[in-house]
Amino acid sequence: MAFSTRPLVIHAGFHKTGTSSLQQTLKANRTALKRHCNLLLKPRLKDILHATRGYSTWRDPLTRAKMVHRADTFLAEQPAYRHRGLILSAEELAGHMPGRDAICDYSAALILLPELVAAFHRRYRAPDLHVVFTTRSAQSWLTSAYWEHVKSSSMTLSQDEFTTRFAPAARFDALLDDLAAKIAPIPLHRIPLEDWANTPLGLAEPVLRLQGVPDDTLQTLAPIPPVNTRLPDALLQELLDLNRNIGDREARKQAKQALIARYETDAPSE
Repeated sequence: MAFSTRPLVIHAGFHKTGTSSLQQTLKANRTALKRHCNLLLKPRLKDILHATRGYSTWRDPLTRAKMVHRADTFLAEQPAYRHRGLILSAEELAGHMPGRDAICDYSAALILLPELVAAFHRRYRAPDLHVVFTTRSAQSWLTSAYWEHVKSSSMTLSQDEFTTRFAPAARFDALLDDLAAKIAPIPLHRIPLEDWANTPLGLAEPVLRLQGVPDDTLQTLAPIPPVNTRLPDALLQELLDLNRNIGDREARKQAKQALIARYETDAPSE
């Protein structure tokens, strides 16, 4: 049975735009937010995210159909959202971060997000749906994405090589213009990281305001320190050297983990 809803906010990307800090702020304030909205973060979305990442890699009808099926199955288990709303936040809804394997950009989002919007329309009658993307300036994003790949994958490119190869992936406005046209009349909201980086709740505030959380509740929420921040340059360079010099995947992974663990042990406490 289909129902109209309270505001349903889908925060679907992008990677390295403050998403981890946003999600941890929501998680830390879950109790205070419970009467206003349900929070669905990455641990609750594993099946869908496996399919969205798969589609961004393969771009074939089967993985697209798998994503649609998993979205429909998941939403069938969700409440009516007639009395309180929803914030769903996971940057992998837009697929893998560019730079992984042969993924050069976020063009998979032009398929994935319209399919997700369509799934919400199958589940609810006239859903009050909002799609949100957090963004970041192009050079800042490219730098952050590069070093994230160095830390988390086997990236061996230089930063200049990465920037040249993946510059199109950082052209967020053009892609979001196309996506907005595809999901219209559902609104697509763009929230620049730079506009909220120095505010107490950071990017969580505009997302919560879209959901309709009132000012008196926002004022009671606890801010948290930024998470998943960039490691020191010298440590990142050591990680890059390990990527370039250790061919065995497991040995490389263990060496990197040990290096980061030593840094975390030696780092001065706040």
